[in-house]
Amino acid sequence: MKDIQERKDIELLVDRFYQQVIEDPIIGYFFNEVIKLDWKKHIPIMYNFWETILLGQIRYKGSPIPVHIELSKKEPLKPMHFKRWIQLWETTVRTNFSGEKANEAVKRAKLMGELMMIKIKKSSEEGFIQ
Repeated sequence: MKDIQERKDIELLVDRFYQQVIEDPIIGYFFNEVIKLDWKKHIPIMYNFWETILLGQIRYKGSPIPVHIELSKKEPLKPMHFKRWIQLWETTVRTNFSGEKANEAVKRAKLMGELMMIKIKKSSEEGFIQ
């Protein structure tokens, strides 16, 4: 298997990951029912996000944290949801790629999941600053 090297690799990874997410009984309903995500709009944003994170091509500007805080106000995001997201992500990465960037993709997802959980929990506290 090859490593993640270019945007086409990012697109393959994101597409295969979200194919699983859509059907997943644990987290799929957040996307399909809670926010009724516009996939045609969301997927290119995810391409840009992961290309920025993994390949250093600055295509994504913004912060996913406020979006997830707002989502959690509609339907609470719990550690089990982030755990499942990471499981699906890691399985998708490991099934399709191998190497330094693939390892980084898994590491970054785990760090993001931890940060999201902390920020969501802290967001309900008085004086919270994003």
